[in-house]
Amino acid sequence: MSNIIYLEYRFTVQPPEPASDILIAQLGEVGFESFVEEDDAVLAYIQKTEWNENILKDVTILDHPNFEINYTHKEIAQENWNATWEQNFQPIIVDEVCMIRAPFHDSIDVAYDIVIEPKMSFGTGHHETTHMMLQHILNLDVKGKTVLDMGCGTGVLAILSAMRGATTVDAIDIDNWCYLNTKENVARNKMEFISVFEGDVLLLNDKKYDLIIANINRNILLADIPAYANALHKNGILLLSGFYTDDLNMITEKCKEHSLKFEKNLERNNWVAAKYVN
Repeated sequence: MSNIIYLEYRFTVQPPEPASDILIAQLGEVGFESFVEEDDAVLAYIQKTEWNENILKDVTILDHPNFEINYTHKEIAQENWNATWEQNFQPIIVDEVCMIRAPFHDSIDVAYDIVIEPKMSFGTGHHETTHMMLQHILNLDVKGKTVLDMGCGTGVLAILSAMRGATTVDAIDIDNWCYLNTKENVARNKMEFISVFEGDVLLLNDKKYDLIIANINRNILLADIPAYANALHKNGILLLSGFYTDDLNMITEKCKEHSLKFEKNLERNNWVAAKYVN
């Protein structure tokens, strides 16, 4: 893995809100894997093998008349990611009870102390979607439950579910680096009973869960909601995030088609994390 080359794009964004969030969402849809947000810039990373010279063609925010967005890019070796990340990553606390920190941060007295090294993976808790999903999990009784973290990134949502008493936890990501990163973070937090798999919804087969967590993007969610519905136990819960407030009705309609009822949602800077039950 150390020989993988990434391209680092640096986008300067004025004004930063809401353009930065829209930019990150659109970059994610064309293949960018990880992001670091600065005050007036967004750093975005994509594997060189996944890159092409027209990669930004469908990133329409770049041409929006209300925003000024400029960018440069350069190659970056994967092993240099940690140095970039450490310069930008600060620990976060969710609802005063859950801390997400790096190994080099001091711990504090909280109920759930999660230590991660995200490397090239998404899911530090800083992004609105991850933050809200953590909040949802904190508000659920998952003790003794079976849980799936789909598109697990760093594995942080699977780890919190395990810490809160879930007895069976699966974590799946299609990206090899996320798969490896989740395995590392699972071991780092001594949650080795979490099973980590590399793949997509085809891995679900005949598996059933009490809780399915999917923080991906709108288009993947729309395609995979039927598989999630099929993999839920009766009275199961589906948590979905990775989309905007404007997309909530579309997501909810798709869930309705598969007998999933909308219960509530959280909102943070136009991002949504919604809860559905069957």
